Formats: sequence, C-alpha cells, structure tokens
Amino acid sequence: MTLDRFLVRNQPEHPEASGELTRVLDQMGTVAKIISSHVRRSSLEGLKGFTGDTNIQGEKVKKLDILSNDVLVEAFEYVGIVGAIVSEEMDEPRVLHSDKDREKYVVLVDPIDGSSNLDVDCVIGSIFSVHAFDGDLEKAILQKGTKQVASGYIMYGTSTLLVYSAKDGVHSFVLDEEIGEFVMDHETLRMPRRGKIISANFGNRDRWAQPARNFSDALIANESDPYSLRYSGALVADLHQILHHGGIYFYPEDDRRPSGKLRLLYECAPLAMIAEEAGGGSTTGKDRVMGISPQSIHQRVPFAVGSLYEIEAYEKAYKTEPTG
Repeated sequence: MTLDRFLVRNQPEHPEASGELTRVLDQMGTVAKIISSHVRRSSLEGLKGFTGDTNIQGEKVKKLDILSNDVLVEAFEYVGIVGAIVSEEMDEPRVLHSDKDREKYVVLVDPIDGSSNLDVDCVIGSIFSVHAFDGDLEKAILQKGTKQVASGYIMYGTSTLLVYSAKDGVHSFVLDEEIGEFVMDHETLRMPRRGKIISANFGNRDRWAQPARNFSDALIANESDPYSLRYSGALVADLHQILHHGGIYFYPEDDRRPSGKLRLLYECAPLAMIAEEAGGGSTTGKDRVMGISPQSIHQRVPFAVGSLYEIEAYEKAYKTEPTG
C-alpha cells in the first residue's frame, strides 16, 4: 500500500473531503524524497557545516537547513492550495498565493530537526503541521494544536520514514528507493500506555526546573522497574522510538530558557498531535500542549511527550513542586 493509494483510499471515510488535503500530504512525500536524496549525498554535495548566517532563533544556520527550506517552499508553491508557509528558518511567514478562491491551508515546518547530527551521519528529521486557511493569515497560523488538520514528521536514518496523522490515527510509511514510493509499514500505530524509555538531554539536568529533576530522579531510582536512557539529539528520532516502545521525551524549562527551548507551532504541537492520536499525551508540565493558544509564530514552550503513564507522572511532579 503506497502513500498516495492510502490517502485516496481513506478519502471516502471523510464525506467532507475534497481531495485537497490528500494533495498536500502527497506533496510532503515528494519533499521527503528530495530531502532524503540530498541527505544521503550530503558529503558529496558539500552540504555539511554552517552557512555563516544566524536565523531568527539566534541559531547558526546549517547548509542543509537552507536547502531543505527552499525545497519545501518550492514544493508547496507548486501545489497551489497552500497560501503560506511558516518555517523555523524564516523570520516571517512566506505568502505563496493570494487567490482566496484557491487558498486552503497554511503549512508550518521545521525543515531539519537535529541538523547538528548531519556532520556525524546520525539521524535527522523534518516536522510539519497543516492548518486550515480562511483568508486571515495570522488567525490561520496562531491556532491551538487541537485545530490542526494534519501533522507528522519525516525521519532520515537507516530508512526514510514518513509518519502522519489527519485525525484518523497515526500511519507510518517507509521509502522504497527501488520503486521511488513510500510504502506502508504500520497502519494506526498505538503507543504503549507505559514504557521503558526516558529521552532527555541530561547534560542540562542541573539547570532544569526542580519538578523535572524530581521526575527524572524518581524514574531512574526505581531499580525494580528500570528505564533505559536514550537521547539522539533529534526530536523526531526520540519520539519515534517512544511511539513504538513507550516512555517519555522531555525538554523542560531551565535557568537559561525559562520559556523552554522547543517551538510550539512547528515542533511541539504537531508531535503532540501524533502522540495523542496514538494514545499518548503531551504537556508542558502544567498544561496540555494541544490546548495552548499561540501568541507568536516562533513561541517556545517546555515540552514533554510520550506514554500516558509517564505524562501523568510528569504532571504530578509539577503539581507536587510547582515552579511558580
């Protein structure tokens, strides 16, 4: 079952569907193929290392960040029904089309997640979110995660995977490079209610808010039911293993980043949707991530995502010792 066939097959299950979201998701598959090709040839194409520029986040820009951003913009200009793109690599939204009879969606993206991994040939990814667009660009962008039409991620590792949800469960496809198509490997993925994986940057532990430290210490100290510590530096890779095996990923607020590090609109909300659709959850420690009303395009929030058991324990740690 290829991605395009699966998307077309599922359309009748949504009587209101016009086929337009199918076009957007199918184009995301095309984007994944293009970026995957560049990733696998990154050393030969001179795509490793920095450009010398700094993005709106204050982060040094990698060459592949810019290339991937350009691929996404060009791909959705071609689709015609995407009115604008919001990207980690762009200060402001990029308006693609101004024909109000055609505009249907806004696409929000982190073109390359974990780009520092590229130089040492470790896993990287892309994250995307699709919002409905009714002509008011700011309103279309600054929507709660619950209003997302679809979301997902692409993971470039030993295989290239595309995982998405359009509020009909979570579905996973692997790129068969011999035929040039994404082929289904899991339909309606379900996350275990409780897992065995903790994924966090423990190099920052001494800077974390106290509730996050208490939570991690309690899990690690449980010798009768131990957890494994796994952290790749690529959010999509860390979530992907939790999606299959259960557990929790968290990047809490700390004394350098009191508002958190990860961006709400194109990192946290789309992955929170994936987790919830798979039977898991997501939180800042205090609030459901999917319920947050965004105030700005590049807003950051503390983020925890994973199995319900661990998410509930994480929130309990914040209630027990609130950060103020």
